[in-house]
Amino acid sequence: MNEIQTVIKVGIADLKLVKAPDVVRTSGLGSCVGVVIYDLRKKIGGLAHVMLPDSAIGKKDNINIYKYADTAIDSLVNQLYSLGVQKKSLQAKLAGGSQMFQFATSSNMMRIGPRNVEAVEEKLSEHKIPIISSDVGGNCGRTIEFDPNSGKLKVRTVHKGETFI
Repeated sequence: MNEIQTVIKVGIADLKLVKAPDVVRTSGLGSCVGVVIYDLRKKIGGLAHVMLPDSAIGKKDNINIYKYADTAIDSLVNQLYSLGVQKKSLQAKLAGGSQMFQFATSSNMMRIGPRNVEAVEEKLSEHKIPIISSDVGGNCGRTIEFDPNSGKLKVRTVHKGETFI
């Protein structure tokens, strides 16, 4: 008997966990980064839709921890641990981090997409979680869907179609 698959939607500055046969999807990845951390053996994964690199730039009280790379990844990892995954089993996939607009200034503050990617990579490195594949950069928006059963991340890029990473 086939199990019914549900698509769990993740909003902007949001995070959700999923177990096979369900899949998790987010859209609107421009400068934002979709961070998938998963355990293929247990067929469990999570997706964080990260908007900004560092929670230090946000308000100190009542921040949305899923909005920032540093706090969202810590939360995602801890939630996965609470489901019984082992640290050594975790892997990651990334998509997004586009530079959606060109600016006349070379200010680092305007490089939101690349800064998001750098912050995510740094945080995953701190957790010693390997990045298995990524589709980051460029100047196009993306929608992603992760299947914890296969470990495949489907990436739909505006004007470029679908790929699997």
